[in-house]
Amino acid sequence: MTVQDVETDTFAHDWQEWHNGHEARLADPHGFLAITNLHWLQETPERFPDAPGAWSTGPDGVHVTLAEGEELILDGTPLHGDHTFGPIPERASLYPKAGNASIEIAKRGGHDILRPRHPENPLRVAFTGTPTYTPDPRWSVTGRYIPFPEPRPTTVGAAVEGLHHVYDAPGRIEFDLAGEHLTLTVFNGHEPGTLTALFTDTTSGHTTYAANRSLHIPTPTPDGTVHLDFNRAANLPCAYTDLATCPLPPTENHLPVAIEAGQKTPLERA
Repeated sequence: MTVQDVETDTFAHDWQEWHNGHEARLADPHGFLAITNLHWLQETPERFPDAPGAWSTGPDGVHVTLAEGEELILDGTPLHGDHTFGPIPERASLYPKAGNASIEIAKRGGHDILRPRHPENPLRVAFTGTPTYTPDPRWSVTGRYIPFPEPRPTTVGAAVEGLHHVYDAPGRIEFDLAGEHLTLTVFNGHEPGTLTALFTDTTSGHTTYAANRSLHIPTPTPDGTVHLDFNRAANLPCAYTDLATCPLPPTENHLPVAIEAGQKTPLERA
């Protein structure tokens, strides 16, 4: 076996581990495929068929009134009767449990929402996996991160019509791919120092999901060098369910090339 064979095997093995992790999180008993509804909370209390209690929102945050015999458990503490969860920050969530369900309480686009997650949801039970392109090292490239003088508040649309998200964009990345010089505006990633790019390309709406894909980008080196592996271009939850509020890419992140790498359109959208 040659050194090149070893490197190719390692590349494929690392990609498969990444893909398996994505699939496991998606199909978790309380993952996005388990969501049964998206409830927009109002000031008037309302009951829902997939969550215990009467729910409302107001200046003091999300409130629930649990009837006799109803219970939620939050961080190991049983909740009964009236309970106020307080204001929830944008893009944050709480996950009280109700039996085998998880009742997500969240704020998205300035609105308080409720998203019950039931393991027996048919979308989750029927999930068989996400189709992908075969991983290929030619879609793994080096780029240059260029920070903005100040983070730029960037408003983007959402998978839910009429909803908008605002992110602080710390900079952009320039790179060459498929014979083109390209640029992506990036947002901060989940781990400190990392970055995230939301994008579409000319495969979007054909072999890949039309609205968006996401690329995790490791922390740039001190000179701004970054690694972009489009084999790990991932679907967001809205690719699988209409009950997600995923952000759309900034206008400038619609790339004029066919990136035939990463995850394809889920079978659920075929």
